[in-house]
Amino acid sequence: MKVTGARNEPFSAMRRRALQQAGAQVRGASPADSVEILGISEAEMTPAVSAAVQGLLGEIDDLRGEVGRLKSRLVEIEDLADRDALTPLLNRRALLRELGRIRTFAQRYGSPASLVYFDLDDLKGVNDRLGHAAGDAALTAVAERLLANVRESDIVGRMGGDEFAVILVQADHDTAEAKAASLARAIEAEPLRFGDWSAPLHVSWGVREITQDADPETLVAQADAAMYARKRERRSA
Repeated sequence: MKVTGARNEPFSAMRRRALQQAGAQVRGASPADSVEILGISEAEMTPAVSAAVQGLLGEIDDLRGEVGRLKSRLVEIEDLADRDALTPLLNRRALLRELGRIRTFAQRYGSPASLVYFDLDDLKGVNDRLGHAAGDAALTAVAERLLANVRESDIVGRMGGDEFAVILVQADHDTAEAKAASLARAIEAEPLRFGDWSAPLHVSWGVREITQDADPETLVAQADAAMYARKRERRSA
């Protein structure tokens, strides 16, 4: 990332020019900036040279502060790039990145992990009956209930539309199935309250244990397929 607005002149050139203007005898440029400036002889350390040194130290402090501010801003921008625009969850890009990281960790340490894929049923019906603001409130409610019922080590993301994903660490397939059912109950425990209206929340879910024979996109697709298979079974029952 190119940062504009910062000083482009090398510090060594700034130092040499300032000392020359102050009347100090300055040797040729060294290969790299160093604390050589502190080696100025006592005879050369006139008030003007001392003032120049103080000015240069001030320049260094300013540059350090500028770098610190830019680093903080970069962290903020990177965090925003990972966040879903509506809910307090990671977005699809960030979730896939974390899925790849957990997959590598599981392979290295032999630790199980699983992916649970959720779909909020009949979001269109909520939008049609109560409006899109209510639909957004339903998505936010699902996100908040998921976050409230997982461990800090687990990872929750919104994959887009009405679909969500949860990465459960230290969880094989059977453990993840049990946890997914528990999360579904937590989501469905209370209806969505929107003004004077309320609407029940229902979700479908599918589980795929994270293994090395599938990349993150494939793991998501397989968990998604398991979710739709469960949805079809429930509708035909």
